[in-house]
Amino acid sequence: MDEFKFKARISITRVVFLLSLTATILALGVVVLISGHVREKSVQDLARDEARQTSTLVFETLYAAMRKGWSKAEIGEVITRLQAALPDLSIHVVRGRPVIEQFGEIANDVAIVRHDPLLQEVLASGKETLHPSPTGIRYLYPLIVKQECLVCHTAAKVGDINGVIDIVYPVHALKVSLDYVLNTVLAYFFAILMLLSVALYFKLKIFVARPITNMVTLMQEIILHTDLSRRVESKGIIAEVADLSDYFNKLLRTVEDYQHRLEDLSIRDPLTRLYNRRKFDEFLDHEIDRSQRHGHPFCVAQIDLDDFKNINDTFGHPIGDLVLKELASVLNREVRRTDMLARVGADEFSVLLPETTMEEGIAAAEKMRQAIADCQLGLPVGGVRITASVGLVGYPENADDAQKLAIAADVAIYKAKRSGKNQVAVIGEGEDATVAIFSQGEMVRSALAEGRLVPYYQPIVAAEDGSIAAYEVLARVVDGDQAVCAGDFIESAEELGLAGEIDAAVFDGALEAMAAGKLGNAKIFVNLSAKSLTDRERMMSIPDRLRAAGVSPSRVVLEITEREALPHFGDIVTMINELRSSGLGFALDDFGSGFSSFLYLKYITVDYVKIEGSFIRHVVTDERDRIMVEHIHSMARRFGMITIAEFVEDENTMVLLRKMGINLCQGFHIAMPKPIHRL
Repeated sequence: MDEFKFKARISITRVVFLLSLTATILALGVVVLISGHVREKSVQDLARDEARQTSTLVFETLYAAMRKGWSKAEIGEVITRLQAALPDLSIHVVRGRPVIEQFGEIANDVAIVRHDPLLQEVLASGKETLHPSPTGIRYLYPLIVKQECLVCHTAAKVGDINGVIDIVYPVHALKVSLDYVLNTVLAYFFAILMLLSVALYFKLKIFVARPITNMVTLMQEIILHTDLSRRVESKGIIAEVADLSDYFNKLLRTVEDYQHRLEDLSIRDPLTRLYNRRKFDEFLDHEIDRSQRHGHPFCVAQIDLDDFKNINDTFGHPIGDLVLKELASVLNREVRRTDMLARVGADEFSVLLPETTMEEGIAAAEKMRQAIADCQLGLPVGGVRITASVGLVGYPENADDAQKLAIAADVAIYKAKRSGKNQVAVIGEGEDATVAIFSQGEMVRSALAEGRLVPYYQPIVAAEDGSIAAYEVLARVVDGDQAVCAGDFIESAEELGLAGEIDAAVFDGALEAMAAGKLGNAKIFVNLSAKSLTDRERMMSIPDRLRAAGVSPSRVVLEITEREALPHFGDIVTMINELRSSGLGFALDDFGSGFSSFLYLKYITVDYVKIEGSFIRHVVTDERDRIMVEHIHSMARRFGMITIAEFVEDENTMVLLRKMGINLCQGFHIAMPKPIHRL
């Protein structure tokens, strides 16, 4: 279940919550910043206006007193009263130059003016100045001499600056009242903003988050239960969310449709619409289990069309396909409702007959065979008749598992074909050997399909110094830690027509190893079956394939035996001569095993003679074998051929062969055959 676990991520509901919270915090921050700026601006503007008005009022009050000619003491009393009325208000009158010249300086004012740049600026420029500070608003109002002032200030001239009224106006009272108003407004604003944020959160949760969450939950359930019939409800009022649900449902319907098609393709033959081999094997396994539980016998009828290749070759594959479809219909009409009909090969059908004895199975198989033979297929090219061979096997008479049943059915078909075709055949007593052949053939087929049929390499060394001159490439079927020798399956493979595929697999593996430089500069000796030798096109392509892989044809030696060469002697002699001209070498294998071996040397030009192993095995102890080996070596030497002794199994044999002048040796005493990675 680990593959269905989802990584921990933030949920859409949490995203909506965080978005709402973030929006609220940002809005509050912006409001606080703006309100702070507005508050400070408002306080300053209000303070400026009120300070200006108050200062003007103070000035007019003092100026009125000055116009009346009040004394300094009287003006000071007015200032004292004004400050009493406005406790936080600070009023100070600083004398200008004309007044100082006429009435003298005030000691404290000299120090104040010296350390106050603003005061100095106003006394010099005569311009009123309003200067805000954190604690208040300072208003500096210049007293400019007018004509009427000259009555008292005789030393002044019109336009002179008699002094400055310095008023500091507090703003804390104004701030308190304004803060209260602003804070109250902000409180209501914050409350409304929070309500809007909460409303936004629930709206997004209901109309956005919930539909998406439901969709994700449905996806998880679909993945866990593989139930593509589920659908998402698209009731949302948000168009995009509703569209997403609709598109997801359409996607589910499309995937469900494709799933049904794939399921159908996985169990049905697309041409005939019958079940395929995969589904037939499932039914067969199920029927075996059912038969074991209830003790019911059953039969399997294997139907193989006779000479169907001729129809394809004569009329073409489209007509062949029509024939197969018509025959599928014929067989469908003949089988029972409880039977299971399947197309298991290009021109092969299988019928599973549940709860059927061998006698009943034979009758059913004969009925199907006769129906095929009696049917004239109406095709565009005219009426076509075809026959079929039927192999019938029963459970548990002929086999006790599915694999053995399949092999037994192949044997029965083989028997029907060899007996003249167009008949039903069953496996009788004494046919165990044939079953064994087919069993080995099935093993070879599986090995070829799975890449387990691989080349092994046995060194061929110089008898004189033991240096490696070549490797013989041998076929092995790898089964776990074991390697099955070719001698255990090659006859069965030849009987079933698999020898050519074995040759191809071994040759391709060896060619790959040579191209990769894994064999150094050594030659390779490759055994050829009669199937390969008679395939002229394939044989003549070998030199080009070698050169394309970067391998010189002179590094490859093809081995033939009397058994393979005799049936097609004339053609093989011609082909050998042509291939030798391209650089390929040839060797006569098992030389001396047949009566015609010596005659071959007269007509076939080869490069190597591999002496029959039975002579080598006893060459030390059997004088006749020693004479045969000496004679073969002498004759081969005179023909200009190199001799190879096989089956060298001990040092005494090796020493004797060296004394006899044998060129090359091979056998378990020298080295066992090994895969390429162990050389």
